[in-house]
Amino acid sequence: MSFPREPRIHSIPIKELCPTQITVGMREVAEKRERWREHDKKKKAEFLGSHLIPVVMGPRGKYYVLDHHHLARALFDEKVAEVAITVVADLSRLERNSFWVYMDNRNWMHLYDADGVRRNHTDLPKHVGGLVDDPYRSLAGELRRAGGFAKETTLFNEFLWADFLRRRIKPRTIEATPEEALAAAIGLAKSEDANYLPGWCGPFTMA
Repeated sequence: MSFPREPRIHSIPIKELCPTQITVGMREVAEKRERWREHDKKKKAEFLGSHLIPVVMGPRGKYYVLDHHHLARALFDEKVAEVAITVVADLSRLERNSFWVYMDNRNWMHLYDADGVRRNHTDLPKHVGGLVDDPYRSLAGELRRAGGFAKETTLFNEFLWADFLRRRIKPRTIEATPEEALAAAIGLAKSEDANYLPGWCGPFTMA
C-alpha cells in the first residue's frame, strides 16, 4: 500500500493504536509471532525500525491503523511496548462524525465481524489486543501465499476473498482439515465465480 503524501514518522506505545477493522486471522498472527521469536535482540530492533505501521491521526490525537493489523496484534501479544508509525493523514481537526464519514468513504476501515456482518464504527476494538479471530481471513491469507490470487495494494482486499470463501467452505472444514480447506479455496480461486475479486488470476483462455 502506498500513500501520496510525505509521511511523518515516530514511535508510540502500541496500546495507543486504534484498529480500523474488527477481525484478523489468528493463524496468521501466530505465524508472525513465531517469526518474531526467531529474531535476536538486534534483529528485533532492526525489524521494528523498518516495519512502519501506517496510521491516520483522528480526533483527540488518536492514531487509527490503516494497515498491518496482523503485525500489530502479533507485536502486542509479544509484549512489545512501542512501534514505529507513519502518519499519512492528519484528521485531528475533524468532528467525530465527520471523521467516521471520511474514513468510511475513503475505505479506510472495515466494519465486518467474524460472521461477515457489517457493524457500526462503535464496535471497533479499542486497541489491537481486542481484535478477534476470523478463520476465513486466515484462509484467505494462506490462499494468497499459495498463489491463489495476486497481492494487491488495495486496503482490505483479503477480506473480500474471506467473504467469498465464507459462502462456499464450511467452518468445520477449516477447523478439522485445514489442508482440505486450502485445496478447496485454491480451486474456487481459479473459477470464474471469483473473477470479480482483486488479484484474481484464474485460468487464461484463448478467444
